[in-house]
Amino acid sequence: MIGLIADIASWLLIVVGALACVISGYGMLRMPDLYTRIHAASVADTGGMLLILVGLMIQAGIGLTTAKLVLIVVFLLITSPTATHALARAARQDGVRPASEKRTRR
Repeated sequence: MIGLIADIASWLLIVVGALACVISGYGMLRMPDLYTRIHAASVADTGGMLLILVGLMIQAGIGLTTAKLVLIVVFLLITSPTATHALARAARQDGVRPASEKRTRR
């Protein structure tokens, strides 16, 4: 019975995480400028990745595989926001302005 509940919970997390990643891809297509695209990609992909990996941890149970998945989560939670920030900062220094700023300045 507990195994069935764990399977349902893990697959639910994996499916919701995959949906978050798909929504992130759609957001990257629909957003008007670089900064909102970066935001859509980073937030949804980080959340989607976290949900998928937690679902995989439940599937794996307690053990070495779960420890490796925890290390992957920690690594991705540090590097993904850092890379997003670096990309946005480089774009800003290169002169790329947000869409809202383009509309207000004439």
